Amino acid sequence: MIYSLCALFFSLRFIALIALAVCIFPLPVHAEEVSPERLERLKQDLLANIETHRKTGQVVNDMLFSFSELAYEEKETARFLTGLLEQNGFSIRRGVGGLPTAWIATWGSGKPVIALGSDVDGVPKTSQKPGVAWREALVEGAPGHGEGHNSGQAVNVVAALALKEIMTREHLPGTLVLWPGVAEELLGGKAFLVRAGVFKDVDFVLFNHVGNNLGTRWGQGYGTGLVSLEYTFTGESAHAAAAWHGRSALDAVEIMNTAWNFRREHLRPEQRSHYVITDGGDQPNVVPSRASVWYYIREMDFENIRKNVKIADDIAAGAALATGTQVTRRVVGSAAPRHFNRPLAEAAQVNIERVGLPTWTEEEQRFAKAVQALVEQPQTGLNTSLAELRAPVPASGPSDDIGDVTWAVPTITVSYPANIPNLPVHHWSSAIAMATPIAHKGVLFGAKAVGLTALDLLLRPELGDAARAYFTNVQTKAGSYVQFLGPEDTPVLDRNRQVTEQYRPLLERLYYDPQRYDTYLDQLGVRFPQFAKP
Repeated sequence: MIYSLCALFFSLRFIALIALAVCIFPLPVHAEEVSPERLERLKQDLLANIETHRKTGQVVNDMLFSFSELAYEEKETARFLTGLLEQNGFSIRRGVGGLPTAWIATWGSGKPVIALGSDVDGVPKTSQKPGVAWREALVEGAPGHGEGHNSGQAVNVVAALALKEIMTREHLPGTLVLWPGVAEELLGGKAFLVRAGVFKDVDFVLFNHVGNNLGTRWGQGYGTGLVSLEYTFTGESAHAAAAWHGRSALDAVEIMNTAWNFRREHLRPEQRSHYVITDGGDQPNVVPSRASVWYYIREMDFENIRKNVKIADDIAAGAALATGTQVTRRVVGSAAPRHFNRPLAEAAQVNIERVGLPTWTEEEQRFAKAVQALVEQPQTGLNTSLAELRAPVPASGPSDDIGDVTWAVPTITVSYPANIPNLPVHHWSSAIAMATPIAHKGVLFGAKAVGLTALDLLLRPELGDAARAYFTNVQTKAGSYVQFLGPEDTPVLDRNRQVTEQYRPLLERLYYDPQRYDTYLDQLGVRFPQFAKP
């Protein structure tokens, strides 16, 4: 009897200790055990956490805006972001894929592995003072964020930090990976990352891109893939007026361009192609012994891209033959046609509709209309209604090297409302809003949509199963990935070095100092919104 009472006493004591331990150290939450009610509570907690990181989002957004770095020169951007993430417990791998400014930040353990990505490079000659409704460069002729790539990593950092807090508290298995799209404007980053196997252990990619609405899409849809090629002709120099033995490399470039312009009349209307002469010789009285031309060859699918590249190669060979010169070719970059994952997009759309759009102030709307008027575009103001998720309608248009990633792992892109509608992209006007309250609000709402979708992937295994099934049974069954990079192709890392060396010393004086100023507008002395020059 005494033994039984003692046993009962110790059993009750053991049970009490176990109960206390569970209260102090909660057992891991497994996805299959999460009820809809529990998931909803965690989503509410996540949204609240994101709000607490509002300041971090603003600082990241404004800091990258002030750096204004071109492709392959995103050194300050990489230093700042990796330092911030290291401070928050992420492990960092630098220089991935042969790209000095590329990095991978990782936190957590186990499956699923969810990678959050966004582009970081700026656009040449788009330097612009933010928050003013007129053209005024911060540094005349310098690069700027004339597409808004300064904002995407702010979305990812805020979403990741808020997710990390939930995952730590709930002991959720899973790994968060943050990474930058470097050199996107040259389509010179992501294909190298894919080739290097950076995404081989990743389960899902939630990419984001600046926009003027909150939305996503699935399937192929709008846009093209491309190969970026530079043809270099080598001839023989001579005195342009006194010797006849010269062989002009510039003549070969001009013949190639003329032949391409005639030929593209007979290519598919879906193609897009453009070129710039990167080396046209030294001076008029010397026959150019070397000249180069840089082409973007765009089409809707892998096969037609390959056909058009073959045509360009043949024309280059013909131009060399006609001028008695030699021609070589290098791949500068490439971008696969994009194909986004349907189940991921549909899940993200549910979260997008939950988040909605920011509430814009009257002054923000007035400012948006003033900027639209400045560039002679329809004065519709900022968007106040969400776009619907619709079936894809493939159409020719721009390219993005996220396409290569979409063929490596189930991927979507979420756009977020950090910019003003109707503005020309790759233009100084598209930088005006990108360090203002408009961008800050857009970043926060983008982080909410991305964060909620990542939480779904952590706690709803059926979503991950559906995404993988679509990738295997729909996307890759209908077509297969073509890697346009050859094994010997390397990034053209010096492409923007000279421009950077010219402007970086001038831009450094304007780098944002968040220790002294609340926002970058405060540092610049801009009282947002400003409609007329003082």
